[in-house]
Order: sequence, then structure tokens, then C-alpha cells
Amino acid sequence: MLKKKYWLAVLAVFLMIGILVGCNSEGDDTASSAESDDTSTEQINQEDTGQDQADQEEEVTIKFYTFGNEADYNWSETIGAFEESNPNINVDLIVLSEKGDTQEAMQKLDLAAASGEKMDVLMFSDPAGYAERVSLGMVAPIDEFIDAEGYKVEEEYKVNTILNGQYYALPGKFNPWYVLVNKDQLAEANLEVPTEWTWEEFMDYAKQLTTDERYGTYFHGPQGGGWMEYLKLALSSKNENSGFIKADGTQNFGDPMFRKTLEMRLQMEKEDQSATPYTDILSQKLHYRTQFFNQDASLVLIGSWMNTQLGGTDQFPLNFEVGIAPYPTNEGSGESGYTPVTTDYMSVASNSENKEAAYKFIRWYTTEGQIVQGKNIPSWNGVSEDDFASIVDTILSDTNNPEKVDKDSLINVLKNSKASKLIPPVAGQAEIYEVVQAEYEKLIYGEQDIDTTIENLEKQAAEILESN
Repeated sequence: MLKKKYWLAVLAVFLMIGILVGCNSEGDDTASSAESDDTSTEQINQEDTGQDQADQEEEVTIKFYTFGNEADYNWSETIGAFEESNPNINVDLIVLSEKGDTQEAMQKLDLAAASGEKMDVLMFSDPAGYAERVSLGMVAPIDEFIDAEGYKVEEEYKVNTILNGQYYALPGKFNPWYVLVNKDQLAEANLEVPTEWTWEEFMDYAKQLTTDERYGTYFHGPQGGGWMEYLKLALSSKNENSGFIKADGTQNFGDPMFRKTLEMRLQMEKEDQSATPYTDILSQKLHYRTQFFNQDASLVLIGSWMNTQLGGTDQFPLNFEVGIAPYPTNEGSGESGYTPVTTDYMSVASNSENKEAAYKFIRWYTTEGQIVQGKNIPSWNGVSEDDFASIVDTILSDTNNPEKVDKDSLINVLKNSKASKLIPPVAGQAEIYEVVQAEYEKLIYGEQDIDTTIENLEKQAAEILESN
């Protein structure tokens, strides 16, 4: 307190001296005064300019927390390119899981946040993890930066990350689901790789492709409370309300497209016998990679994370020609291209002291940075034709037989796929998934019909949502 009073007194003395000097100077000649004023103004301007340059050149370090490891994300080259073009921003990379385990990474991220560690950029692997941390207050809205640049996220990117009317992330990679196609088996059945098709046509293809040696298709779920995409087949072809929960937080099992999905699964397995039996999937612990590469199924619905293995690997050799077909549409819906999509959600931490620099990094990473990284198809719509083809070439070149992949069909599907509107997860969602699997198993094992299945799901989901 004494020190504070002392310095206040010193400041007062200097102010008085300044006033007295100013009063005594009033008698000076005009030219001298003008010269003095000009000199003072010049000094002030120089000081301001110097301060602006200092502000612009001031170095900051942003801490970037990610689940992605070096092998999968090429961070050294990617971050190096950013720092080269932004010499005043250093990126401190914190890899939360060296093996790329997203669950381990999220646990460590939550622990770091609870411990009050400094954070600037956060990377999430799924919409549930992203939305949950937004609701917990870990993530800052970035609307002001987007508005300042003057672009619209839904036009700039293939994935719209809006939550409750605000933006908290920009999307990185773009991994839509598609249909892996065994072109050799299609040729035997005199079928072409579809460039667009409906679920009815998908079912017809699967039926024609089924022989004594193989099934027309293979569905890798549901199992273990996961892989629920296989019970949202027709739902996922919609732009809005494409999941078990609607955007308003209520259950969606009354949607005609959910019923259609159950009808398809039942018909393909029991009547057409064109899909691998559900009991075989669970009892034999089958996997989509072995089913496709061993040619035990001609059509396999899966996510485009498979791009890195399409040309075959040492573990899964490729002995046939591969094509890519788009995710089927709902007949007469007028909606095409919609499919389940996974992406990386790049966010600014709410407690960041360098929000502008953090935003600058995520904006660069989700645009030019995706091209530099060269590991995934970007969500950014600004990728040129040449860059897009180059990225696909780079991805396929890491496989054993890239020449066996129909690159044109792959590019066509990736370019024309679209993500449905993001639906925030709700409390009790994991419990609902378990109920869905249990009721589906009763249906597929012949213990109940579709009407009873839907009725049970509507009732149980409503109770779970209400209790949470």
C-alpha cells in the first residue's frame, strides 16, 4: 500500500511539472511552437508505428490437443508448413494417444481441462464428443471470426458444424460412407458399378450377386452397442432427423425410414438370403475387411476411412478389381448424396488466451492444411480438381495395388457425398443404443414382428429420455 501511495505521489509531481512547462512555453514564438509540435507528432507517430509492428510481430505459442498421431496425421510437415507461413505463431502439439485411441485421448483431455491446463486448440473425432464438450463449456464459439472473414460454413465446407445456432468448430477431414464393390463379381452378373441408386436397387443387386459361395452384401452391425449405422440405413439418406433422436431431443423410431430399414434387413437376410446372417456375424466374429477382401461379400457398406486400404495391404491382399458406389438414396425423396459422415472437429478452447491465433490455425488447417497433410479427403469445398486427384493418388499410392482401384468411381462418390444436419447427442444415448440392439435381435431371431419392435423402442426410448 505504501509503495502504491509513493508512486501515485511521484506521478502527481510529474503531472504538475508538465503543466508548469506548458504554461511557460506559451510565450515562445510561433515557429518554435510549430516545430516542436511537428517533432512531437512525428515522434508519436513513429512510436505508434513501432508499437503496431511490435504487436504484429509478437510471437505467441498455442497449445494444440489432439487424439491424432504422427503416422495418421503427418503433423511434423503440416504444422511446419503453418509455422513457416505464420512465423509469429508457434504450435505446441500435444498428442493425447500415440496409438490414436479416441477414448483414451478424450479421458486425458478432460483430465487436463479439470486440472486447469492451458489450452488453445482442441480436436474431436465425433459429433457426440464435440457436442458434449461444448455443453460443458470447454469450447468457445467462433462466429465472430467467421463473420469477420465473411464466409458461410455450410457453403465453405461439406460438413456443417452448427450447434444451437452457433459455430464451435470447423471440420477437417471428410469421411463419408459408401459401398465397396467387387467389380469382378459384378461383371460375372452383368452389372455395372452404380453412379447413383436407391435402396431398392441396392437390394436387387445384392440378390443377383448372391451365389452358393458368397453373399451379396454384409452388414457389420449392430453389435456391442455400436455400429448403429446399420440400423439407420434409410434414415441416413435424409438431410434432417437422420438418427434415432430428432433435433428436438425426442425419439425418432416412428419415422417411416426406420421402419424401412428394419424391413430391408429382415427381407435381405430371411427372404432373399442375400445378406450374411446376423447369427454368423456375432458367433464367428466376422469383420467387414475380411468379408470383402476374401470375396465373401460383393457389396459392403462402410466408411471411407477404407480409402487407405482400397488397393490392398500385406494383411489384406487384393486379388480383384475394386469399385466404389455411392450410399443409396430413398426412392422418391428428392434427396441424394446424403450419407453418414465422420470428420475431425477443430475447436478453440474457451479458456484460450490466444483465441485469434487459435482460430487462424484451425481455419488454415481445415483448408490449405488438409492439402499439405495429404492424408485425408478435406471437408473444404475450395479444393481444386488437381489437388483432389492428387490427394486420392497419394492415399492410394500407400497401398499394394492402387492400379486395381477404380479411381474415377472413388472420386465421383467422394465429391458428391453430403453430410446430414448435425444432431446434438442426448443424455442416455448409449442406453438407447443398447435397447435398439436388444429389440433388433428379438426381431431378427423371429421372437417379435416389426410393429412390436417399433412399439417397444418408442416406449423404452421415451422413458430413457424422460429419466435423463
